[in-house]
Amino acid sequence: MGRNKDASKKNRLMKARKDNASVPTWVIARTNRKVRTNSKHRGWRRTKLGFK
Repeated sequence: MGRNKDASKKNRLMKARKDNASVPTWVIARTNRKVRTNSKHRGWRRTKLGFK
C-alpha cells in the first residue's frame, strides 16, 4: 500500500519508474537514429530493483 511506504522508498520507486521510460522521439530524430534505446530500461519480469 502506498500509505505504508516511507518517503525514501517512494522516491526510489518514482526514480525507477521515470528511468524505465523509452527514449523520446525527438531525441531519436535529432541524433539521426544513433540513440535509439534506453540503457536503463528494465522489464518488470526480468530484472528486479534490488530493494524490498
